[in-house]
This record gives sequence, structure tokens and C-alpha cells, in this order.
Amino acid sequence: MAPATHLVSDRERCDVSESVVIVGGGPTGMWLACELRLAGVPTVVLEQDVEIDPYSRALTVHARTIETFALRGAHHELLAEGGRIPSGHFAVLDDRLDFQNLDTEFPYTLTIPQARTTELLQQRAAATGASIRRGHRVTDCLDSGSTVTVSVEGPDGTYVLEAAYVIGCDGTRSTVRQCAGIEFDGTRFTALGALGDVVLADPPPGPVTSEWTERGTFMLVPLSGGRHRIVVHSPEDLREDWPGELTLEELRGRVRRIAGTDYGMHSPSWLSRYSNTSRVARHYRNGRILLAGDAAHQHMPMGGVGLNVGVQDAMNLGWKLAATITGRAGQGLLDTYHHERHPVGEDTIEHTQAQTAIMSVFSPQGTALRSLLGKLIAEGRQLNDALAQRLSGLSVAYALPGGRHPLAGCRAPNLRLSDTDHLFGLLRDAHPVLIDFARADGFHADGLSVDGNDRSRLNRYRCPRPIEQSRAAWAGVSAALIRPDGYVAWASHETDADALRVEAADAVDVLHDPQPGNELPERKHG
Repeated sequence: MAPATHLVSDRERCDVSESVVIVGGGPTGMWLACELRLAGVPTVVLEQDVEIDPYSRALTVHARTIETFALRGAHHELLAEGGRIPSGHFAVLDDRLDFQNLDTEFPYTLTIPQARTTELLQQRAAATGASIRRGHRVTDCLDSGSTVTVSVEGPDGTYVLEAAYVIGCDGTRSTVRQCAGIEFDGTRFTALGALGDVVLADPPPGPVTSEWTERGTFMLVPLSGGRHRIVVHSPEDLREDWPGELTLEELRGRVRRIAGTDYGMHSPSWLSRYSNTSRVARHYRNGRILLAGDAAHQHMPMGGVGLNVGVQDAMNLGWKLAATITGRAGQGLLDTYHHERHPVGEDTIEHTQAQTAIMSVFSPQGTALRSLLGKLIAEGRQLNDALAQRLSGLSVAYALPGGRHPLAGCRAPNLRLSDTDHLFGLLRDAHPVLIDFARADGFHADGLSVDGNDRSRLNRYRCPRPIEQSRAAWAGVSAALIRPDGYVAWASHETDADALRVEAADAVDVLHDPQPGNELPERKHG
């Protein structure tokens, strides 16, 4: 097998101190590989499955994940192939969440099988120079303090790799997490669900069909190739024992009991059960070993958020790890990965468990609860929008050191900066962007002096003229620093050029070295 000095390919040598091994070749691992290679970090992806799993539990790509791909120009094929649904469900309530008011260019959910998403991201990762090794199973990881040794079983035998960091993207039974000794805290399942990908002789019209009754609930979504995904949850699923493998006859009977028909289902390509087991890793980092995706959090697949949270873990981690390895940042930046993403994992468990509870009260009281919630969503735009923001991932915000402006830590939308330029186009190379909105005479982003650790790798943009932003939070902002993952690191309404220059320089320092005591000084915002 290739020695550690050939981590990228037989043609490209690399230093162990600059290399990363990603364990797990799903969307999370592949997107992380894309991000690291964009920064020139030698990267290997080890995946035990020889082929991409054709059975896709995840079908949904939410708005913030589409934005995440769009930040790098990686969204076009997904949009071309996926189906667009301008709504989402919360606990399969009859009143679906309307996504049309979401503050994004992608106010919908995209339905595309996880297998295809993985394939597209794998192609992108390979094209950037990542070494993708399928059929290679990791058996052990040992962090020596200076490197991590990875033991692997491959098609040609066992071998060892050394890397600066190892990232576990290897699912809920993560070998990497176990090797790192990271606790996976949470609860065992109390509810199950069943799903099947089948052919329907008499499919219903429309992109999504769902129904909840006291006999159970089901959802039906069309797939490519003339197949449909059917998901069922009913009273017999409220249990703490595993009933065995799902059969077509069981699925057919349960759907018929709820809907009065089985839609002529036949020829299943996949039948499976899932549970509401909910756990989150106590730490997302232990030394040189980190976790992302299902290795870091496990939950009921309500609302189709799992793949999305994993990809956004990878986006948060990728630029921080790359900046750390290349010397543009101190270790404090990498520590912020846990501090920012662990609360997101906990929040995901909270709202998926809440949805499970609402779905599982198969009684007149459950009917009343669902009816009331449905009315509140239909009648109150505020509740609809709050739940839609949460489900889509657009509501995620981070507590930043010294982040005293209301925008600090929030996601930045694709702001219009000129007649031709928008924010997302400035983030394609994964460098931070300092935007000068041309509201402070004498301040120019291009003239900002940044010292140390190659922090000059900062994109700077000055708007040709002040453009009034339609979003109230951005009105009057004179300058902003946007992180590579599209979140606001700093913003200011200051119009004095000298004061703004000092603020911006401080913000760049804190972005790359967020140590205790290294925080932005408190300033007044005009």
C-alpha cells in the first residue's frame, strides 16, 4: 500500500505534518475533502464500502446546505437533478411549512437521493486531488500528540498511514470516535419507523402525499426511476425492542390501514427500519482526532435534516482545519469547531425528538394537539417562519468572541454588492472576505495592513458605490468580515475611517486567533 508520504496520489508527495485522513466517504466526508483540497491540504478519504450505497435514507437537501454548496459553485448539478418542493413538514402536520418567505435564493427543499449527492461530491473531491480509497476499513487510530497513526485493512492487505489530523465521518457506530475515547451520550430508542422504496401501480398525484390518523401516519415521495419512498410510523412502533426485518407485506398492510389503499405497491428495492435513538458526542475534538456528521450526532430522521447538519459540520470544520495546518491560524480556531457545532447537534436532537413526540400520540388528545399546532402555523406567519428557518438550517448562528454587532455569528445571505457582484461569488476560494460598503470616506479594504501567519490571504472588496440593502439588519453597515463558511465574523456601522480601520484589523486577528483575552474591544455602533 502507498506509504504515508504518498497520501494524495502516487504523483504528489506530501509532508505528514500537513496531511489529513478522513474516515467515511458519505456526503460529510466528501465535502470536507473538497474544502481541505481547496486550501491545498493533502487529503485521503478511507471508506470501507467498495461502492456507494445505492439505498439512500436521506433524500432532502435544505436551503442552507444548497447555499453552502453555492458558496463554492458546487450547487448547479444538484439543482439540475433535484426536485424542488416549496414547503417542508414539521411532525407530518397537515399544514406544511411554507418556505416562500425564507430569506434565500433557494426557498425550497431539494429532493435528491443521498447516493447521487455522494457521487457528485466524490467526483468533485477526486477532481481536486483528494485520494478516495474505497474498500479500505479503518481498524484503529492512535494519537501520539504530534501525528495520528491510522491502521487500515485494504483490498491488498493491512497498512498504516500517518497524518496530522484524522476526522471521523464514519457514522453512528464510528470506529474513530471509539478510538478517541469520546463518549456518545444520549438515549436508546422508544419509537421506530419503517420505510420502503417501491414501485406503485396507482400512485397519488403531487410531489408529496402524507396523512396522520390515530391508526398511524405515512408520507409518500416520488423518486427517480418510477419509484416512490414510503415512510410509516404507527402505534406498534412505540416500543423498545427490535421487531426484526421489515417485509413488503408488513409495509403494505400498515399503509393500507392508514390510507385505505396500498397504492398497488410492489417490487421493493429497499426496506428498512429506523429509530429515535438520540445521542451527541460529548466532544467533537480530542487532540488530533475530530468528529463530524453522524459520528458526532444521532437522531430520528425527522424533516430530513441529518445529511444537512453533517455537511454544515464539514463546512465549519474545513476552513478552520486548513487554516490551522497551513499556519494561518492558531490552535484556538480549531477549538471553536466544537463550541460552535456541538450546540447545533443538541438543538437537532431537541427538535427531532419534539417532532417524534407530536407524531406518536395516536389518540384523540394527539389529534387535538396536531390540530392546534396546525392552526397556529396556518394562522401565524411568525411561527411558520420560525419553524421553516430552523428546519432549513438558516437560523443557525454562532456565539463569537467579541461579537458585539447583531450580525456577528449570523449567516450572511448572498448580498448584492454591485450591478454584477454578489457575496457568494467572492467566497469561491474559501478565503475570508472583507467588504467595504463605501460608506466611510477614506477607508479602503485594499489598504488594510494585516500582519502575521499569512493572514494577508484575505479577499478584499470595495463596493463601487453604497447600495442600500433590502434587509434591515444590513442597512447602513459600513464594513463586514465574512468567514469562509459564509458567516459574519465582524460588522460595523462606524463611519470614521481611522476607527473603522482599527476595528477591521482587530477583527482579522480575532478571526484567526480566537484565544481567551483576544477579543474585539467593545465599541459603539452608530
